[in-house]
Amino acid sequence: MARKTRRFSTDMPRESAKLGPALAGEHAEAPTIASLRREAEGCERCDLYKNATQLVFGEGPTDARVVLVGEQPGDREDLAGRPFVGPAGRLLDECMHEAGIDRSECYLTNAVKHFKFEPRGKRRLHSRPNAGEVQACAWWLGAEIDELRPEIVVALGATALMSLLGRGVGVTKNRGEFVPAPGGFSVLVTIHPSYLLRIRGRGDPEAERARFVDDLAKVAVRIG
Repeated sequence: MARKTRRFSTDMPRESAKLGPALAGEHAEAPTIASLRREAEGCERCDLYKNATQLVFGEGPTDARVVLVGEQPGDREDLAGRPFVGPAGRLLDECMHEAGIDRSECYLTNAVKHFKFEPRGKRRLHSRPNAGEVQACAWWLGAEIDELRPEIVVALGATALMSLLGRGVGVTKNRGEFVPAPGGFSVLVTIHPSYLLRIRGRGDPEAERARFVDDLAKVAVRIG
């Protein structure tokens, strides 16, 4: 059976070249998030499924007003089958709490649903998804957002931002800004929490953490 596709509908004039593949391209269609997850479990749209333990789909309430999008699952997420349960996820939980956001009321997902890594002995080291992998997995991310219809989508880092809004928006240039998107929601631009883990021991990690909390607090203000 041929897959059905849908596109985001909006009254806003737009050029697809100014959007990322998750918002500009065709997406999977399913009647519910649960059925979409079941369909995604057999995904072979790129080669990442071959080495990953399992697909890591998004999770959270289907009436969530806020969706947070990261890059891809890490080692812990790949083993658990759940997003944001590793070190970066725990840090995100702490920062969300400090910002006044209840994680249980948000939907968390990633731009890419399979763990991409390079083996180093017994360790599996994170490897950044390439543009083709992000493009392939936008089929699912776009569908998640279309089904959820949130008020705010938080782009955690460059990969998530590129999948949503393309290359015309950047984390450094637009951090802390709300960018209007088709479908009536806004995208908040900020860093991925893993960045805070990478800079420990150098620079001013506490100041960077405080800035990240400030970014998230803007979401708390918007949703009241």
